[in-house]
Amino acid sequence: MQRVSWLSVLLVICVLLGMGSYPGIAAAAAKVRLGVENIDHYLHLFQGKRVGLITNHTGIDSNFRSTVDILKEKTNLVALFAPEHGIRGNIPAGATIGSYTDERTGITVYSLYGATKKPTPEMLANVDVLVFDIQDVGARFYTYIYTMAYAMQAASELGKTFVVLDRPNPVGGVQVEGKVLEPEFQSFIGLYPIPIRHGMTVGELAQLFNSEFGINCDLHVVKMTGWRRDMLYDETGLPWVMTSPNMPTVDTALVYSGTGIFGGTNISEGVGTTRPFELVGAPWLDAQELADRMNAQHLPGVIFRPAYFTPAFSKYKGQVCGGVQIHVVDRKAYKAVRTGLALLYTVIELSGDKFSFNAPYREGSKPNIDLATGDDSLRLGRFTLNEIVAAWEAEAERFRQKAKPYLLYE
Repeated sequence: MQRVSWLSVLLVICVLLGMGSYPGIAAAAAKVRLGVENIDHYLHLFQGKRVGLITNHTGIDSNFRSTVDILKEKTNLVALFAPEHGIRGNIPAGATIGSYTDERTGITVYSLYGATKKPTPEMLANVDVLVFDIQDVGARFYTYIYTMAYAMQAASELGKTFVVLDRPNPVGGVQVEGKVLEPEFQSFIGLYPIPIRHGMTVGELAQLFNSEFGINCDLHVVKMTGWRRDMLYDETGLPWVMTSPNMPTVDTALVYSGTGIFGGTNISEGVGTTRPFELVGAPWLDAQELADRMNAQHLPGVIFRPAYFTPAFSKYKGQVCGGVQIHVVDRKAYKAVRTGLALLYTVIELSGDKFSFNAPYREGSKPNIDLATGDDSLRLGRFTLNEIVAAWEAEAERFRQKAKPYLLYE
């Protein structure tokens, strides 16, 4: 008797269900319909209008189809706008890009990262409706949400309609953590006073930005269906696309709002390894001692494994670093910012005079750690760990109450 492979059985099932391909399986498994997949209910916003789209490689539906292709088919798409990392995600972090022609569509792509972060009147001269569809990671210092904010400002000033195709917050909409940014520490990694882990979708943030911070553009949010605030990304059934070169997985996003602050120090945050932001260490640290110290704190939802790693680029390129890998064992109990603070305080204690905060990127700028955390109190050592955790928790709770009118999902 001939043996039947599991692949053959799967293919037969796909045909019987009318799927026929792997993308169809993804769509069938998805519990959440993205904003871009609900766009047919909002086509009146685009009728007779010239459309510009701010997106990148994360702008896809559950069948992996690009939002560029979907809008090109359903609307009069005339312009594309690229954030940090470019339309296709091929530009390294921090690298500036210029305007160019997209090879696949022949449409002009205007850069919104570099000399121009806000669309100019010339860029929007032939655009009536500006659409935003990019996957965020839920951390204040991730720049895509400020590309959205600047574009909203331009839309308001020039009388353009602004549409957000909503997507999940991959780390959920329940946990809100971290210091609320102080205005004098405003930058492109923190444009508005929101917490480090904000707990909102991009559509909800757009509503908050628009009303609370005086943008006042003609804003429309194309909502998701099926998303709940307690959902983490792996519960949505949606495909994950790495949002930037150092954000490869949902696991990365989950820890990022805590360990991202190490970017403002001389401690490696694992960039240059296959586990960025999950690995933290330095050449002088004892991995076992650091892991023991961290595990003794009994932080919720996490275990620290002693680890040694050698970055291929970035800090300590080619040097062996001792440190820990963060293993999240209960994703919904895990507090990313609290964990990142505890780890930083412990690393400082174990490092002695070998630890330092990085100098500002540019003359006259504030240190990156201040821009990331939202003020200078951590760098200046004004509070103990318990004091700063308590202060930040109180600020996060006040923000949670402020954000309630703008939430779109239960």
